[in-house]
Amino acid sequence: MPRRLLVVVTTRVADKTLRDLVRSVGGDDAEMLVVAPASEISRLDWLTNAEDDAHAEAASIADKTAAATPTTNVEAQVGDSDPVRAIEDALRTFPADEIIIATRPDDQAGWLEEGSGETAQARFPLPITHVTVDEDGTLTRRGG
Repeated sequence: MPRRLLVVVTTRVADKTLRDLVRSVGGDDAEMLVVAPASEISRLDWLTNAEDDAHAEAASIADKTAAATPTTNVEAQVGDSDPVRAIEDALRTFPADEIIIATRPDDQAGWLEEGSGETAQARFPLPITHVTVDEDGTLTRRGG
């Protein structure tokens, strides 16, 4: 039975890096839901619900990430602007066995993204692999 992976990405991840990460966690036949939170948004835009640009960027990230996975059993969607809330929403309809979270390091992250990996690890009882992706594409495993 294939593992069910929830992959939450707030930034672009290089295709090979993503494939290797997914294979290490769930193998080539994992069933996956890719969620990209629309978290690249200013506080003012968030307060005024002007989220169109953030939503479009998140849709692009979700689609690119889903296309790069090593499985064909994958769905992509845009999530809530708060990455932790996006995970909560996704888990309501997708009973994941494990979660992979890919964010930028906190010193490069947006205000909604900052600390989201650690918050998710503390909140959800599933195995969670949190990785950060630096501007140069360097991947750092934070947990899992």
